[in-house]
Amino acid sequence: MESKVADPKADEEAAKEVADQSTNGAADQDSAEDVESTDNKDTDAVAAGSAAKKKKSKKAKLKQALGVGKKENGDKEASGGPSNLGSKLTSGMVEQLLEMNPSLKGEVAGMDKEKAAETLKKLDVADLLTGMSVSGKNQKDMASYKFWQTQPVPRFDEAQKEEDGQIKDIDPEKVPKEPPPMLEGFEWVTMNLLNDEELEEVYDLLTGHYVEDDEAMFRFNYSSSFLNWALKSPGWRKEWHVGVRATKSRRLVAFISGTPVSLRVRSNVFKSTEVNFLCIHKKLRSKRLAPVLIQEITRRSYVLGIFQGLYTGGIVLPKPVSSCRYFHRSLDWLKLYEVGFSPLPSNSTKARQITRYHLPSSTSTPGLRSMQKKDVDAVLDLLGRFLERFTMVPVFDREEVEHWLLHDDSAAEQVVWSYVVEDPSTHVITDFFSFYCLESSVIGNQKHDNVRAAYLFYYATETAFANEEKGLKERMTMLMTDALILAKKFNFDVFNALTLLDNPLFLESLKFGAGDGQLHYYLYNYRTAPISGGVDAKNNVDASRRGGIGVVML
Repeated sequence: MESKVADPKADEEAAKEVADQSTNGAADQDSAEDVESTDNKDTDAVAAGSAAKKKKSKKAKLKQALGVGKKENGDKEASGGPSNLGSKLTSGMVEQLLEMNPSLKGEVAGMDKEKAAETLKKLDVADLLTGMSVSGKNQKDMASYKFWQTQPVPRFDEAQKEEDGQIKDIDPEKVPKEPPPMLEGFEWVTMNLLNDEELEEVYDLLTGHYVEDDEAMFRFNYSSSFLNWALKSPGWRKEWHVGVRATKSRRLVAFISGTPVSLRVRSNVFKSTEVNFLCIHKKLRSKRLAPVLIQEITRRSYVLGIFQGLYTGGIVLPKPVSSCRYFHRSLDWLKLYEVGFSPLPSNSTKARQITRYHLPSSTSTPGLRSMQKKDVDAVLDLLGRFLERFTMVPVFDREEVEHWLLHDDSAAEQVVWSYVVEDPSTHVITDFFSFYCLESSVIGNQKHDNVRAAYLFYYATETAFANEEKGLKERMTMLMTDALILAKKFNFDVFNALTLLDNPLFLESLKFGAGDGQLHYYLYNYRTAPISGGVDAKNNVDASRRGGIGVVML
């Protein structure tokens, strides 16, 4: 999912305008002038266009949540002061407001539903908007609930069972051997990603129709090299690359994939399918193809005797096993400002921001070098021991470590960068870290067409095993500083990380900014108690809540 640096100023400005409108009943006069393009490509003009687009989107979401500006009695604009606006909140609006406002949600968390709703209805507009995150990423996709209520996933209202384990027993003999009927005019296909033309079809579908941020300013741009790396990991199966074609035109209009992963959740280790890249052509999203695609990748897993799944999303579905927050570290702050990814704080200047994110020109960790094939066994051992400290992790073998961490020289583009620290005297590998490349297309910007993002991947250090983790924060800070320097050297614009693994130890000290997106982790047909995601109840990074998620999803 797409995330960018949270912009409190834009949230505040959007909230103020919506609050003013709700108070005086004035119609919203957003027009083309708000986001009008300009031929002047200087920094401020380009950034202003991005900021206007962002604020307009935030205002629209706020108005929807608050019911501001809705027509009543045919043509009269709904009006009323701040006091009676709260009293008009429906239960659906209350839920939406709480999802958009982590701070407010924390304040009413201990109340029963009726008392919480009554409390919110007594608040005025200013109180309702205080601390609100205007991003819609965390809103519940209510249209999906009917489907998920039929699936073997935990429910929000169920009591937590004491024992972890499978929710529904599956008899492979009773699993249908063929896909269910497809909608008229469409048909199932299995994509052959060894064929360059079919791989290009998947690339084209994802490029045009996959994840965008809420303001439609950025869209993931998965390269063919990335897709080969992500979809052809050891043990991959052709039948887990599921497509839907239009019967007449033969155009690929939907796709979903699965890759095999051995997963440990607490003390239980089991085979599962990591489901990813669910994508449907924008014009077909009213056809409700998503549930059909999910059921089909599930059927194909069941046929092979794999009854659990792992998936992530930016929306809340029944029921997250954990939630992590995105953080972003600017490497080219000026470019990120111009495309609307990073805001200019009200108490700063462009020159100060550029200086703030300046990095040294060279790394500082003695013995740091690129990972080589000869290092695979040592990295496998170190990573395996390091991940034992976390609650939900992948269980890698040698072939998987080689695939995920070593650059494939035959690839058209480099996707993953991995580095080890070799002790100069003992030649023992004491640390390693890695990051991968995922570009995003910039939509509608006059000066830039892409953002080159590095995503922190897996890492490990012997320092983690010291008594009471002595020196771990300092060692991680040194290693990650070098990771930032290397990413900058390879012309990345931003370095992204989630609040998983030991990341909360260094995110704030290395000037990562909190993002406006969350990533929720889900397990299919498996029940376990909630797992910490490195954030507190108010969605702030919290190092004391480490030790939960150790799975890095692409």
